[in-house]
Amino acid sequence: MGFRELSDDMDALVLDGLGDMATVGGREIAGFFSAPWLQPRMGRINTALREPQFEIRVVDAAGIEPGQLVVVDLAKQDGGGQYDLVKLEPDGSGWVALLLRAKA
Repeated sequence: MGFRELSDDMDALVLDGLGDMATVGGREIAGFFSAPWLQPRMGRINTALREPQFEIRVVDAAGIEPGQLVVVDLAKQDGGGQYDLVKLEPDGSGWVALLLRAKA
């Protein structure tokens, strides 16, 4: 088994155990949600996170486009709710950040 296959298996295990679920354009996808109002603090320095994001694997990003509705399946206090997909940002490591804007 090659590195890419091992990496895909590891990603799937991490998503199963730690991932969040969201519906993107009507399709359920596992990923990692993060929001600026919930940002982690490192000592007294805030992280550089500015907009809500949902990180997904590149293989799950097929057919996803800006303007689609993203519904994050979390409690409201954890950032769950409806968002507009503003932009997709691949990071070059097999993951894509979906940059979100809260629905008005």
